[in-house]
This record gives sequence, structure tokens and C-alpha cells, in this order.
Amino acid sequence: MKKFLKINEIDNTIVSLKDLKKGMVLQDGDQSIQLLEDIKPGHKIAIQDIKAGEDIIKYGFPIGQAKENILKGQWVHTHNTRTNLGGTIDYKYNPKFVDIPKRNGPTTFMGYRRKNGDVGIRNELLIVPTVGCINGIAEMIADTFIKELNPKDINDIRVYKHNYGCSQLGDDFENTRRILIDIVKHPNVGGVLVIGLGCENNIIEEFIERMGEYDKERIKFLKTQTVKDEVEDGVILLKEIYETMKDDKREEVPISELKVGLKCGGSDGFSGITANPLLGEFSDYLINHGGTTILTEVPEMFGAETILMDRAESKEVFKKIVSLINNFKEYFISHNQPIYENPSPGNKEGGITTLEDKSLGCTQKGGKSIVVDVLEYGDFVTKNGLNLLNSPGNDLVSTTALAASGCQMVLFTTGRGTPYGSFVPTVKVSTNTVLYKLKPHWIDFNAGVLLEDMSMDDLLDDFIKYIIDVANGKYTNNEKKGFKEIAILKTGVTL
Repeated sequence: MKKFLKINEIDNTIVSLKDLKKGMVLQDGDQSIQLLEDIKPGHKIAIQDIKAGEDIIKYGFPIGQAKENILKGQWVHTHNTRTNLGGTIDYKYNPKFVDIPKRNGPTTFMGYRRKNGDVGIRNELLIVPTVGCINGIAEMIADTFIKELNPKDINDIRVYKHNYGCSQLGDDFENTRRILIDIVKHPNVGGVLVIGLGCENNIIEEFIERMGEYDKERIKFLKTQTVKDEVEDGVILLKEIYETMKDDKREEVPISELKVGLKCGGSDGFSGITANPLLGEFSDYLINHGGTTILTEVPEMFGAETILMDRAESKEVFKKIVSLINNFKEYFISHNQPIYENPSPGNKEGGITTLEDKSLGCTQKGGKSIVVDVLEYGDFVTKNGLNLLNSPGNDLVSTTALAASGCQMVLFTTGRGTPYGSFVPTVKVSTNTVLYKLKPHWIDFNAGVLLEDMSMDDLLDDFIKYIIDVANGKYTNNEKKGFKEIAILKTGVTL
């Protein structure tokens, strides 16, 4: 195994691939670099003297500037680096497109074709409360239904609890309703019972009106304040829905029907070297075959946003990306918060130094494809290709938003590890083999072998096959454990 990696020829830093000790001498081409201190895996080393105020380069881009003089062979991290980020920027459209060769591989999967033409990769029966105060009732209905019927021929029966739906105003209330409607109408869902209390902001009558057209055999409603025994009535409705969906069968469909979310969490210094580039290669493969991927975590685009802007398919899409970035910066500023208050402590421990460092690694999940559209929070995707989605970096909120936008699964890279899963299959991809071996019950696929003896080309073949297996019904670790949650963005006043 190599001791270090130089990502781009113009970089003035390298990344350690293992524990390196003070005094060791590394060879980078014709030059020798003697380490002036111990360096942990994933962390950066200066390969030339960098004066205070000069840019520190990684991935071929600045990730910040030196706070003090840094000597060749020194550790480069938060103690001697500061961000270059500031406020909003007046961006210029400078389109740069590349040809991406079409790769051979699987072009179909087995999915559930819904009445409206959408395709799901699971067939689940859900209960969705319109308001948090009836979460307990929803669970009683689900538990009673399972005890009476014990159905084995559907993928899951689950209540998606949340704390909202009442005492909300403005965007918060709208966000709650939009996300819940997206869940109810999601193609992975074969049937849904929506239950309300009867006095909440998110009343069932308006919920139905906002839903628009829906399959009345598979989506039913119960207002608990208006019936004598809400559990009995709820179970009756669940049984009716189940009778409609229990005989649903998979059929062969083209992978152009796949919509996949791209997410990272608990990142480390290898995220932008192994797992995120792997997702980028997969994204390009899927898009080349007519499919769709969605990239979010807007604050983790800061510092790398021009790369995405230069790939906007039109001036209109470019302007949407500018608004996406600058509006999110204004969101930070309006709350008197610095826009660069990231990476997290775990990210820093893993070798990520600044938000630019994190962003340049994060955005690699989007590959090199053209950006075709920008979605607002709660929007359902309408254009095939690479889309950007307005959502924060928070794992629970952004994964929920990706699923709600129509993604049948989310690919989630991590260098630190997390067991979390959203309401769609959430594929955990480790950035390093140590994590994969430590947490096999969390991690579904190991990209850490890219640091060992596996080529990207060979690993991508394995990864594509694995994703098709998941689309065909193979359970991810979060599904096996039942770790499936939702989280809705909240920004305003609670009454």
C-alpha cells in the first residue's frame, strides 16, 4: 500500500494513507519530503514551503490559506489553515462540458410499475400521521394490524413519526405538508393510511386537496377525532389497502427509471479520494443510460460551487444554482452565523480542514455530468439527469429530502460510520477498509479498496451490480435493522 497520495499535479499538499512518523522521508517524483511531525491517515502534508496568506491547494483548487508560514513536511490542518470563504458572490457563467463515454453494464432492473407510471423498488405499507400528537395512535394501529394479519408478502409496514403538523407557520408548515405528501405518493410505497387528529393546521381536507390526483384504492384517510374507535377503524382501512397491494409483482424496467440520491455523512480525509469519486462514476453511468441522480447538502457545495455552475446545461439553470448558493449563504447570515462553521469535529479528526476541503470532496459524488435542474426543498424531480436539491447538510434532513424528491434509494458515503437510514434503502459506502471491517452491520459496500489494490474500473463494475441487486429487492443494512426515519426541515417560529 502506498504511503501517500497526491491528488492533482498542482497541489502543494499530499494526503497520508497510513500512520506516518516524524523523520520519515517520502519521495514525490524528484523531490524528497522529510516529515517534521507525525501524520495520521487522511491528513495533509505540505510538499513545499507555504507562506502565510498563500493558498493551500488540494484537488487542484484552493481549500483555504495558510494562517502562518508552513514548512515542507509539516502537517497542514485547522491549526495553521483558515477558510477563504466569505459572503455572497457575483458569479459568471463559464460553461465547461466534457464527453463521458457510455459504459457497458446492466441496463434493466426488476421494479414495481405503479398506476401513474412511476416505478418503485420496494412495496411497503405505511401509516403517515398528519400531526405529531397522534404518533402513538398510529403505532397502535400498525401493531394491531400486524398481530391480526401477520402479512409476509410485502416489504415493510411502518409508521413515519414526526413532531410537526401543528403550531407551525409559513415555510415550516409548508415544508411539513410537502414532505409528507411526497412520502405518501412515493413509488416505493404500495399503500398508505394517512391519519389526522382533526384540529391541527395540517388538516386532512387540505392535505387531500394539495395532493392532487391519487390512487384511492391505495391511499386512504382517517380523522381520529370523528370516530369512536380509531384503532379498529384504522385496522379496517389497512386491511383494505393490503388487499389491493399484496399481489403486486415486480417487472423488468429500464434503469432510466432509477432515481438515486447522493449523500455523505461522517466524512473523512479519504471521502473525496475513494467513496465520493465512486458515486460520481456511478452517477455518470446511470445518467448515460437515461437515469437520474440528485445531489444536495448545499452548504457542502460552498467553495466548490463554480464547478457545478460551469456544468449547468443553460444560463437559466446557472442562475438557479447561483440563487441556490447565495440564498443559503443569506440564510446563515440572517441568523448571524458564519457560513463556514463546518466541518464537524469528526470530519476534522478524519483529516478534513476547511469547508472548501469538505466541499471539493463532497461534490465529486455528482461526477462530471451536466446539471439539468435545481429543485427546491420538497420538490419532486421532473428531469432525468443530474439535479441539485435545496437542503442542508444534516444527515437526517437531507436524506429525507432526497427520498421525498423521488429517489428510490440514497447512496450514503461515510468515513466515520453511521447506522441511520431514511424511508428508502440507504446504501452506506465506506471510504476506508478499517471502517468496513469494524462496522459490517452498518456498511453495505467498501470503497476503501481503492487505496489498496482495486482499480476504479473494477470496483465500479462491482458497485453497479450491487446497486442493481438493491433495486431488485436486496435489503440494505438499515432495512435489515429497521433503522428507517424521517426528519423535516424547520427554520421558523413554533406557536
